[in-house]
Amino acid sequence: MKEHKVGIIMNGVTGRMGTNQHLLRSIAEIIKQGGVKVGPGETIMPDPVLVGRDENKLKKLSALSGVNKISTNLDEVLADPYYTIYFDAQTTTRRADAIRKAVAAGKHIYCEKPIAIDTKEAMALYKLCKDAGVKNGVVQDKLWLPGILKLKRLMQQGFFGKILSVRGEFGYWVFEGDSIPAQRPSWNYRKEDGGGIIIDMLCHWRYVLDNVFGKVKAVSCLGATHIPERIDEQGKPYTCTADDAAYATFELENGIIAHFNSSWTVRVRRDDLLTLQVDGTKGSAVAGLRECYIQHYGNTPKPVWNPDITQPINFFEGWSKVPEQEPYDNAFKVQWEMFLKHVVKNDPFPWDLYEGVKGVQLAEKGLESWEKRCWVDLPDLKNY
Repeated sequence: MKEHKVGIIMNGVTGRMGTNQHLLRSIAEIIKQGGVKVGPGETIMPDPVLVGRDENKLKKLSALSGVNKISTNLDEVLADPYYTIYFDAQTTTRRADAIRKAVAAGKHIYCEKPIAIDTKEAMALYKLCKDAGVKNGVVQDKLWLPGILKLKRLMQQGFFGKILSVRGEFGYWVFEGDSIPAQRPSWNYRKEDGGGIIIDMLCHWRYVLDNVFGKVKAVSCLGATHIPERIDEQGKPYTCTADDAAYATFELENGIIAHFNSSWTVRVRRDDLLTLQVDGTKGSAVAGLRECYIQHYGNTPKPVWNPDITQPINFFEGWSKVPEQEPYDNAFKVQWEMFLKHVVKNDPFPWDLYEGVKGVQLAEKGLESWEKRCWVDLPDLKNY
């Protein structure tokens, strides 16, 4: 048995996403399963060190995950040649400086998105990695969600005919923190700390649209700060300076129109926290995170507008659930395994930091559209 042991610096994994998705459900699970199989008798085994600013949090996370190595000294672990990959799940404003240090130390880079707070800085990070010759990748987890994979299979089978539009509904009610504790960190609602739903979610919608439906050409976006004051982790009130909702329309190069509502101030009455409705000339589909429902042209009802009577059609009955036709793993774990194969075996990995730049660009142009109250085209990234 040939085992490739890979040292990974995991910085910022004491946060919600870093703990749950990247450490517990990805790296810890890969270790439990015996590594990533890359051939007969050959595996890649991750060997992480958990890095953060709070030693007590790191100790608790170590006990929870079974990962024994922890450190509060990033410079020290970066100087250790055993660790070849640097992973960053810190808050956005801390990410760029840490990535620069890691590149200078010769580490391969894998990080959460957004990779930076503006396009110019994001492009500088990509060029830095490229010039240094280090492999690099950005998390684009939603591409491996079962619901979106089912949509892609339907497209491959020609189910939709010509796709006309995509409608995305994302979000849920995030409690303000006074009577009921908030389920998201307070920095999400402070612009000065890199918060805001536009910078957070438009990065996601860029890679989903680009990779599944078509390249984004232009954006019209209206943001809002619906809740002006919330309570922080210390129980103190603070002013919300970042947007907590975004209403965005995207024009794709192939003519498809996509509209996404993203909100932390909405109550859910739909199939899931994220739903995508795809309408085509031959059929439609509605996908959540895991399930997908379809309605073919031949099953489409013919409603007649009449508000004076109770609606005689139960519109939910005309949809069929797409069956489970293949196994699905955790989306974050799937991409982690692919990146490890990229680093060790040089397998293809197209989701590099350049793809992360695209997400930052769309968020930046969304903010510009909101400020100017107009459509904004996406310029060629070569101009940055």
